[in-house]
Amino acid sequence: MESQFYIYNTLNRKKQIFEPIHPPLVGLYVCGPTVYGDPHLGHARPAITFDILFRYLTHLGYRVRYVRNITDVGHLENDADEGEDKVAKKARLEQVEPMEIVQYYLNRYHKAMDALNVLPPSIEPHASGHIIEQIQLVKDILEKGYAYESEGSVYFDVEKYNKKFPLVGGRGAYGKLSGRNIEELLNTTRDLDGQQEKRNSVDFALWKKASPEHIMRWPSPWSNGFPGWHLECTAMSKKYLGETFDIHGGGMDLIFPHHECEIAQSVAATGREGVRYWMHNNMITINGQKMGKSLGNFITLEEFFTGNHTILTQAYSPMTIRFFILQAQYRSTVDFSNEALQASEKGLDRLMEAYNKIKNLKVSQQSSADIKSLKTKCYEAMNDDLNTPIVISYLFEAVKIINSNIAGQSNLTQEDIAELESLFQLFLFDLLGMKNELKDGNASYDAFAKAVDMLLEMRMQAKANKDWATSDKIRNELTALGFEIKDTKDGFEWKLDR
Repeated sequence: MESQFYIYNTLNRKKQIFEPIHPPLVGLYVCGPTVYGDPHLGHARPAITFDILFRYLTHLGYRVRYVRNITDVGHLENDADEGEDKVAKKARLEQVEPMEIVQYYLNRYHKAMDALNVLPPSIEPHASGHIIEQIQLVKDILEKGYAYESEGSVYFDVEKYNKKFPLVGGRGAYGKLSGRNIEELLNTTRDLDGQQEKRNSVDFALWKKASPEHIMRWPSPWSNGFPGWHLECTAMSKKYLGETFDIHGGGMDLIFPHHECEIAQSVAATGREGVRYWMHNNMITINGQKMGKSLGNFITLEEFFTGNHTILTQAYSPMTIRFFILQAQYRSTVDFSNEALQASEKGLDRLMEAYNKIKNLKVSQQSSADIKSLKTKCYEAMNDDLNTPIVISYLFEAVKIINSNIAGQSNLTQEDIAELESLFQLFLFDLLGMKNELKDGNASYDAFAKAVDMLLEMRMQAKANKDWATSDKIRNELTALGFEIKDTKDGFEWKLDR
């Protein structure tokens, strides 16, 4: 096994060897959902991506503190500093308390994550539960001179920050993660209308004074108000992981402004950037356009699981969704289509069928397969920035070996068979987090399978007795129920088409 684990660092735009600050401890922070609606496919991707990272780091022997926050206050519409709070707006429309909205959709998010076999984080802090820490962070940034109060709100002074922390080439540090030239924005947007409270349009809110109709508000030295969306992650990651920690993850759409603002807040408050490795998953798209609530083109996970959406031609199981997402490397876009999901369903069925056949493999004294090299290649793919589609391709090579043995075309020793079982258990189930849905989801699967086997054995006996009517009846009845039956030289094979 190759021991060095490489991850792509958005900050440096290259793959780097992962070296934790305080091994064997690893601090991982991932931006969680804003809980004002049902989780959709776009939410599944970061959850699954960083679930894989969490699983793999743990497998490598690290003690991971995985923090994934819940945004339940401060995230305004259009990700800007103006407009309504997303949670509060939903509460107003439904005429309930904001925390009722939070709890309802958080429960549904957790239920969807459980279905997708996403492990829970070590800590799941709520923004509304860390107002004290956020107020203190605003005080720290004001004290260092990188923020200003205006009409009861507090804004981060991007121009002053950039003058104090310049990058090579004269550009300021704000923009280093996203690669944006903020100086150009400062020069071209200074006199825009509608920015009365701000010195510059690129300045962002640390604390907002609540308007009279705003439901969620807290007392602060500046006003009764609420924290800015960007502030919460800096405050909570600092509280649970320290001023400097290993990995910060999230969707690529958060690079600017959210994560850019997080870096600026951390440097302004502590003099440290705070994060060693920034990891970002790419988007789920429909017809090339990002899937999201704000665009109105999303399909909820429950709709996928039930098939209850006009775009969907069928229901797709949680494991089909997970497998579909893992068939692309996390930094690549994934474009939704029914055809792609159906292909994923068939591919996953092939893997599960092959795994279920391992106990029936024929043992030989000599081997004609190299299973250990497949395991080494799977590790190499995982160590190459979690390249899950390559891991899956090697698992399909193992499928060929299994089917070849069953067809009598390859030899496997007892050690080979144990290696195959270990390969599937480690990579397909433990690290990729797949579940054998038919077995896990149906306690009576073994009895069901034995009953089908018994019927097909009766059919074989009928054929041996030249009782073609009984033989055909059993085959036709099972086919009508959705079974696919294949006669082999050693008997039969069957599967249930879902």
